[in-house]
Amino acid sequence: MATRTTDSTRGELITDAALALLAERGMRGLTHRAVDERAGLPQGSTSNYARTRQALLEATVHRLAERESRVLTPGELPAPVSAAEIPGPSDPSGSPRHDALIAGLAPALHRYLTYHPELLICRYELALEATRRPELRTFFDATGRQFREPLVALLTAAGSTEPERHTLSLVAWCEGLMFSCAAGSYSRSVPSEAELRTGFGELLRGMLGH
Repeated sequence: MATRTTDSTRGELITDAALALLAERGMRGLTHRAVDERAGLPQGSTSNYARTRQALLEATVHRLAERESRVLTPGELPAPVSAAEIPGPSDPSGSPRHDALIAGLAPALHRYLTYHPELLICRYELALEATRRPELRTFFDATGRQFREPLVALLTAAGSTEPERHTLSLVAWCEGLMFSCAAGSYSRSVPSEAELRTGFGELLRGMLGH
């Protein structure tokens, strides 16, 4: 008996195909017809799911955020704990506040860079398109808040006196590193997890102190 395809499954099939096309061909290669062909669906299936290009782009941004969240695994990040609740560091070169953040951030970023560079290419394609489509920019930025807001809470709990500004610095550092490794001059030099831990430690010490 044939397995019935649910709307949710078909939506994932379509948007995964859209992401694959973005990574391989760029924005010009993303068409309703091409998505149908890549997904192995009858012609018109993508149009029925997302009638306009804007709708297809929004659905693709949403799917990208879903897949990124699985890679980054927010559950690895520590729960926000105030500095007063954390005992003093056993190692004078570090801080429990920093260690908890680093233990969550470094493996996630290393996993993303090492195993999912194609998602980064899709992110850059969609981000550039969003600069030309204000309606997509609003949608794109809204999906990004799911990653920023937990960092604001964590940095606040860790004792940051300017958590919004420090979050911007942290996100900018991560995004700069990701671009360099996925599409920039370090595309063949993904840092090790140990190197990422060192980098995060230097950044957090500069922002938060020991």
